[in-house]
Amino acid sequence: MKKFSFFCRIFLFLLISGIIVITGIYVYAFFSPKLDLKNMGKVFIYDHEENLIYQGSGSNDWVSLEDISPYLVDAVISVEDKNFYSHHGFDFLRIGKAFLSNIQNNTRIGASTISQQYVKNLFLTFDQTWARKIEEAFLTVELEVHYTKDEILEGYLNTINYGEGNYGIEDASQYYFNKSSKDLTLEEAIMLAGIPKNPSNYNPVSDYEACIERAKVVALTMVNNGYITESEYDSLFQEEIPIYGKRTQNNSQTILYYQDAVLSELADIHSVPTSLLDSGGLKIYTTFDMNAQTKMEENILKYMGNQDELQIASVMVDPQAGGVLALTGGLNYAQSQYNRATQSKRQVGSTMKPFLYYAALENGLVSSSTFLSERTTFYFSNDQSYTPNNYNDIYANEDITMAAAIAFSDNVYAVKTHLFLGTDVLVDTAHMAGIQEDLVGNPSLALGTSELNMMDFATGYTTLASGGDQKDLFFITRVEDLNGNVLYEHKDKHDYVLNSNSVYILNEMLTTTTNSAYSDYTTPTALSLASKMSRKYALKTGTTNTDSWVAGYNPELLMMVWVGNDEAKEIDSTASYYSKNIWIDTMESYLEGHEPVWYEKPQNVIGLIRNGITGEEDLEGKNSTVLYYVKGTEVAATPVTKEDDE
Repeated sequence: MKKFSFFCRIFLFLLISGIIVITGIYVYAFFSPKLDLKNMGKVFIYDHEENLIYQGSGSNDWVSLEDISPYLVDAVISVEDKNFYSHHGFDFLRIGKAFLSNIQNNTRIGASTISQQYVKNLFLTFDQTWARKIEEAFLTVELEVHYTKDEILEGYLNTINYGEGNYGIEDASQYYFNKSSKDLTLEEAIMLAGIPKNPSNYNPVSDYEACIERAKVVALTMVNNGYITESEYDSLFQEEIPIYGKRTQNNSQTILYYQDAVLSELADIHSVPTSLLDSGGLKIYTTFDMNAQTKMEENILKYMGNQDELQIASVMVDPQAGGVLALTGGLNYAQSQYNRATQSKRQVGSTMKPFLYYAALENGLVSSSTFLSERTTFYFSNDQSYTPNNYNDIYANEDITMAAAIAFSDNVYAVKTHLFLGTDVLVDTAHMAGIQEDLVGNPSLALGTSELNMMDFATGYTTLASGGDQKDLFFITRVEDLNGNVLYEHKDKHDYVLNSNSVYILNEMLTTTTNSAYSDYTTPTALSLASKMSRKYALKTGTTNTDSWVAGYNPELLMMVWVGNDEAKEIDSTASYYSKNIWIDTMESYLEGHEPVWYEKPQNVIGLIRNGITGEEDLEGKNSTVLYYVKGTEVAATPVTKEDDE
């Protein structure tokens, strides 16, 4: 009896203490500053000319609750929070049921209310630490004590993510159905109500069938909660619902990949509050160039618009600053939101070789240094061997120069150079250029068998394109709050890590891939693009069984393209055709009207007329071209005239 009495007193004490704590929280929240629903949580993204290209978590098209279809309101309350109008921010009964169900069935059923979801979406990241959960809980209380239920619901519907870059019900209604949210039919409203559960997969542009299946789940909750009858439910979705899927501005299939990359970078900037409430909203100024993005997308669709299997990733960079001008992480954002430019890693093939040949120039070799190009097996300790193959098993069966090896992408020459230098030299050179990936210095590294992320790889290429100035690639130039207070500003980084003489000579050798003077026992790897070129480019292609890469640049612009399958299936020559032509057509169309520019030759570098294949003096032969040397490393030959040099 005494034990029972003791436990009763403990229970009563805990109950009273809990009531006092909860009451105190609500009282404190009541006297806290009132949140500005229409302004909090807005994110605006601007391009490099400060034109607005995106807005999310807040909308200029804010609509009042009475101007939203009642069907939509009923559907949202039914599927998201049926007790919305009766709880005070937390549905404790629902939380308890979900907790028990998760324990019994080893599931992860959520029990967030509309108020809690509204607050959760005011954060830049969705990290669920205990500190974050406590902050979200307190903000939920603030929301409840300062606003009516209708005001909270109105704010939620105007800020929630409806997929395809649409935040807010009016944007979503206009995009998916080309009508105001007040005019939504029952079926359209139910479809939209189902999207926030998984905006990427449940929107009707991305996956119509998945959207309808989710909509049927929403409709069933409406039957169970008395919003529609069973006969109304049975009549739903008997015919396909027309989808509009367009917006009046920036109707790009790929621009959202860039926007996702911007928001990802934003989340890593520590000077910007993770809660949009703390900043009152953000204005994000970026390096985005709509012309670059448009040109890139036009050419992707021109060559790959009818593709079902192949995917693409591409990035365009200003090599002098490191700003990312344009980016796509796939063929169509509506079909796949996976960003292959920022998230995936793939084998880069022969596009790794420029870093090898820079290292060779720095370690005593010159552009006319020769190795024998023939089918070769390399033997190592422990009875291991390695036999690299040239494309189509084509070999010179004689000595060829480094310049020719680049032109033909000769794998035997590359492996011989790699082993001659020592396998760690290429690893160190790639890291010095800015590539972060851990690389293994094995014999095949020179042929790009390591997997790299495109942005990491492009960082290294930017160092080559800038003449040896290593810099981090970036999207965001400045972040302000809505009052114009600067929260972050990008600081340019300049770290000259590579020898300018060797970079210049390498960049000149990378023009051999489109130079007809190297047509001999085989042809340069990108010679087919020469007729499309109005200016000089450093260019390297790379092909594996599953990946096709093109990386090329001049002082104004770097562009990198990857084409392949997500499942790493084998590809044929079509992938290489796509990647090459998308690259050249985009570069040329973007740079149209620009004066052709090239790198200024260092005073310590000299150009000599040589045979590009053999390296011998050759003033008038079919393989006659210009090879470059640091003064003092050249052998006797005829110097180039000023006109030849240009």
